[in-house]
Amino acid sequence: MNSTITVNDFSKHLFWNVDLEKFDLDKHKVQMIQKVLEYGRINDWNLLKQYYGLEEIKNVSLNLRSLDAVTLSFVSTIFKIDKSKFRCYKHRQSVENYWNS
Repeated sequence: MNSTITVNDFSKHLFWNVDLEKFDLDKHKVQMIQKVLEYGRINDWNLLKQYYGLEEIKNVSLNLRSLDAVTLSFVSTIFKIDKSKFRCYKHRQSVENYWNS
């Protein structure tokens, strides 16, 4: 983990609902990775890779309960892992969608 990177280096729009004074990149790793994957810019992605490394991002993303379809396709392609291996894919399949039935 790159200790020179702080939460202030990331795009401000990622933290509209977070108190930056209390946000710790190590303690809130899962939340940080999900925010950057779904809402971050390319600079945020590069910072995320520098701070956590691809292996840690992969491990966290495999266990996230939810990811939008575009983000799931992105991480599936980046890590060369079938979408069905991701927890969010399995979880989505088990939840009935009443609005489109």
